[in-house]
Amino acid sequence: MVTKVKDLTVEELRTLISTTIKDTLEELIEDLSALSSEEYLRSIEEARTDYKEGRVKRLEDIFDV
Repeated sequence: MVTKVKDLTVEELRTLISTTIKDTLEELIEDLSALSSEEYLRSIEEARTDYKEGRVKRLEDIFDV
C-alpha cells in the first residue's frame, strides 16, 4: 500500500518535512567541512589520478565474487 500525502496527519507531514530538512542540512554541513580540508581535497585528487592511471581494483577482485 502506498501512503499519499493526503493520508498523513498534519503532524506526520510536519515531522517528515522537518526530518528531511534536518538531514539535508547535516549532509550539507558535512560536505562543506570535508571540502574545506586540504588533506581531503588532496586525497580526492590522488584518487582521481589513480583511477585515470588504472591503479584501481574491482570489487569483484577484492571480494572474490
